[in-house]
Amino acid sequence: MKRLVSIYFLIFLTGCVAEFEEMKYPETKQDNIQEYIFGEKIEDPYRWLEDFTSKEALDWVEKQNNLTDSLITNNYQKNIKKDLEEIWITADISIPFRRGTKTFYYFSDGKQQQAVFMMKACDECEPQILLDPNKFSTDGTVSLSDISVSPNGKYLAYSISDGGSDWRTWKVYNIEAAQETDDLIEWSKFSYAVWESDSSGFYYQKYKKPDEFLSDINRSPQLYFHKLGDKQLRDSLVYEDKLHPDRSWSISVPEKGNYRVLSIGEGTDERNFLSISLDESLNFIPVIDEFKATYRFLGGDENTLWFFSNLNAPNGKILSLKISNEDFEWKEVINEKTYPISSASVVGDKLVINYLVDTLSRVEFYDLQGNFIELLSFEGEGTLAGFNGKLDNEISYFEFSNFTTPQRIYEIDLNSLNYDLYWETEIKGLNVSNYESKLDFYESKDGTKIPIHISHQKELDITPETPVLLYGYGGFNIPILPYFSKTFYMWIKSGGVLAVANLRGGAEYGDSWHKSGMLLNKQNVFDDFAYGAKYLHSQKIGSPQSTASLGRSNGGLLVAATMLQYPDLFKIAIPQVGVLDMLRFHKFTIGWAWESDYGQPEKEEDFLNLLNYSPYHNIKKGVCYPTTLITTSSRDDRVVPSHSYKFAARLQELQSCSNPILLRVESRAGHGAGTSKDKQIDEIADIFGFALNTIGEDKDG
Repeated sequence: MKRLVSIYFLIFLTGCVAEFEEMKYPETKQDNIQEYIFGEKIEDPYRWLEDFTSKEALDWVEKQNNLTDSLITNNYQKNIKKDLEEIWITADISIPFRRGTKTFYYFSDGKQQQAVFMMKACDECEPQILLDPNKFSTDGTVSLSDISVSPNGKYLAYSISDGGSDWRTWKVYNIEAAQETDDLIEWSKFSYAVWESDSSGFYYQKYKKPDEFLSDINRSPQLYFHKLGDKQLRDSLVYEDKLHPDRSWSISVPEKGNYRVLSIGEGTDERNFLSISLDESLNFIPVIDEFKATYRFLGGDENTLWFFSNLNAPNGKILSLKISNEDFEWKEVINEKTYPISSASVVGDKLVINYLVDTLSRVEFYDLQGNFIELLSFEGEGTLAGFNGKLDNEISYFEFSNFTTPQRIYEIDLNSLNYDLYWETEIKGLNVSNYESKLDFYESKDGTKIPIHISHQKELDITPETPVLLYGYGGFNIPILPYFSKTFYMWIKSGGVLAVANLRGGAEYGDSWHKSGMLLNKQNVFDDFAYGAKYLHSQKIGSPQSTASLGRSNGGLLVAATMLQYPDLFKIAIPQVGVLDMLRFHKFTIGWAWESDYGQPEKEEDFLNLLNYSPYHNIKKGVCYPTTLITTSSRDDRVVPSHSYKFAARLQELQSCSNPILLRVESRAGHGAGTSKDKQIDEIADIFGFALNTIGEDKDG
């Protein structure tokens, strides 16, 4: 294989700075935009790219894509795409759930663009397709987003996303009549359909119709109730708060009793208010009226409701709320432990608590009074998920996987707590015994111990030349747990080492772990990631010449910020759909909601902190940055693509060596959810093929 640099660049070394034949990037207009904010001079020459649907921006994107396409085609890419097309043809299902005697789940045969939604009317019945999203569009870019089956099992509310947008259109399918109804809900976003107990209709959240639906800011949501058979114009407004436009709503309907539970939150802050309606009048009485802690509804019967909470308990605990007329009595049912609660559910008259012990699942069963019953006996270390259902369910389902073991789904008898294998995903050519994954720990810059999962082929000869993919996220109280993905498997199958670092900012060690990586502590996350690379290199697991960094969304911010602060640690950086302009993220769609994790750019202390690490504002002239492949989607209306456009333009302008800076923009896709099979395969082949080819340059040189 010829070195990419020898094909496209001519390098002459002079001292420690390289002079090079400048790469011909597409011409990018610069505007003289300068502002003084809190005494700091801020330059924003590429702000015109924020109008990312304009003809000028679209023409620029086309030229960038043409350049990228001309440079990323190589043998690695072709071979990976061929392998992916083979292993993708895999039968797979989601974790099933029940409504009465009916069982529901998604099924994919790996051949179609989208998974179909299935139902088994009884245990002995043959499964049937209820919804086939492959019929929504010819190219698979209109996807099935969310589903909600009515309590009586007769109706299915489902939402559709067009081209990856977060905007949802809700429809209703009559299961018994096997036909779609005339019900239609538009301009819903970040919402589920929550059915009334009598299956007469459902609650949902909507926003005002925007002028520009891909970029306009989304505020002041409204909570509505839709009665089956009515037009949307007749839907009842349940709740809104014009004085607090940044608040959003969710409602829960207990299985028994007339209570309705209203949760009120701000942005992505998980702390919330609670209000309860004692009857069907929906006259809500405040129960929790301070943003002090999280109260997550788990389930309820005639007079008792159960909640997860982190009130004075960073690792979480379980509370019960007993209701008698207008009297509310809180009780601590399961106390906080030394390891955090990852998830909890009320199902089959039991509390199922899924704990995290150094990122690995530990599931315990309790009765509804909080008395311990038993620990789930399970062989294998990894992630357990599921255990969902209703109070009267006798059967539930759970799933197990880790970085080298595909999903296995089990059916559990909630009376005996015995379980049997229900489904096992088999990947063509994958023998699990040929791969290994280990949990290790390293010290970050400040001495904090950080978990890291290292996975690879057992017989792989690991040296400083071995390709390493370092992946992380580190934010929004989201843990990155061991799970199997065809994306990660493809890297391992290609002879690389996968390293997943559990950075601060996530939920791996409870609320305190989150807080130590948010707001003014955000720099800890970037240091954690960089020191993960340093640790791997110190163990002779790859080197700066063979390490690729990868992250999506908040993880895209992570990759971009870290490559700028530690440019000598990585051969290639791949920030995907990243939040990259930290001074203006709050000005588009739902970006303002992230202020709970990032801070408020309108406040001086937060602004100065954001300015310290904002990728778009911290690219320095005279620095050789790693080869960079920036990816985004033209219809991403969560992290709008202008973040990636502006970052790419400025990095291309200031890059001081021959390492290419490329931008890959997907069309008819959004932030990631619902992306068609073909687009997923193309993206993985492009980024991994380019990464391996870039790393291979030094070997062939």
